Amino acid sequence: MGVVSREENIQSYKYKDDDFPTESSELQLETEESIRHAFFPYTQESAMPKPAASIELRRTRHVKYLLGAIDSLPSFWAALDASKPWLCYWIIHALDLLEHKAPEQLAQRAISTLSRMQCETGGFAGGPGQEAHLATTYAAVNALTIIGTKEAYDTINRKTLLEFLMRVKQKDGSFKTMVDGEVDVRGSYCAMAVATLTNIVTPELVESAADFIGRCQTYEGGLGGYPGVEAHGGYAFCGLAALELLGRTDVLNMDTFVRWSVRRQMQLEGGFQGRTNKLVDGCYSFWMGSMFPIIGKMVEKLGQDKEVLDFVYDRDAMQEYLLLACQSKSGGLRDKPSNLLWTDNPNQLRVVGLPDNVVESTHPVLNIRLDKVRKAFVYFYGKAAEDVIGEIDVEIIRN
Repeated sequence: MGVVSREENIQSYKYKDDDFPTESSELQLETEESIRHAFFPYTQESAMPKPAASIELRRTRHVKYLLGAIDSLPSFWAALDASKPWLCYWIIHALDLLEHKAPEQLAQRAISTLSRMQCETGGFAGGPGQEAHLATTYAAVNALTIIGTKEAYDTINRKTLLEFLMRVKQKDGSFKTMVDGEVDVRGSYCAMAVATLTNIVTPELVESAADFIGRCQTYEGGLGGYPGVEAHGGYAFCGLAALELLGRTDVLNMDTFVRWSVRRQMQLEGGFQGRTNKLVDGCYSFWMGSMFPIIGKMVEKLGQDKEVLDFVYDRDAMQEYLLLACQSKSGGLRDKPSNLLWTDNPNQLRVVGLPDNVVESTHPVLNIRLDKVRKAFVYFYGKAAEDVIGEIDVEIIRN
């Protein structure tokens, strides 16, 4: 049940350490206490509870924060010098979800900036003069797709992009994140996502890719970065989303996968943790939350009622956590009170608080607006692809 709709004492949802405190349990209780203060005015514990309908997405402040980040960022962001396409994607995507049309000048600057990060041998680097990486390639392709102009689409060199993807493809179906880099299931997702968006999927590219992801499933049920490591929310999303694009979710034990996924939603906080015994983190509202629409589609294919997901995880509680505990007063979203970062609301079927809180729907697999995905498909799948890959099996796309 969502926090604001609970009639029980909020304290009853606190973590129980069975009188055996540890460093982890103490951090958990401290986090719960800080979040409880954010929830308190809307609970029955308050002398004058605020109505749930008054909860507000601070849309104007978020837009102002994002626009301000375009021209200058605090000095500590220098640590992300090799992640410039991500900064571009995060800002443009967040503005897009908030229905703030990016100024034409911003779109042109983004195209110009990203074009300088495209490597001659294919893919996009984190900055000019750096080496291509699958993660920054994903961010750059998504940013250009959101801009959605012919110039933006044509910035992507599809021929060299496919060549780059095949250079990092491994015999066991995995992908290195860069040439001579590490193997990581995020690479599988980034490769499948950019290939799907730009219509460069080939049989050679997808060969054994699903089998590798299946081997990343752990005894807990989630997915790790590669076989044999701990299950993690970000890896679980990447693996599931890649399998959905491949049409091969059948390689997973879905019973244990769903069980692990729902157990990541925190009882008091309403948001998600990324791993067992870790703290709640706002970013997992996407990484974990976006898996449930994919799971819902799989349930529907089996002829079962998709509404069963309403009893599997709590959408309202997740939204309450984002709106009450994660919004900064000056704009921007944080992972939990006192920590600031950007994040995105997942695709919502219901909205908590004011009607204006609803944001544009993001594609749960590709993580850009649904209309931008359709527009890109019309452009790239309408183009003659023989110069890049010849015939393509478009059935690999899962809308």
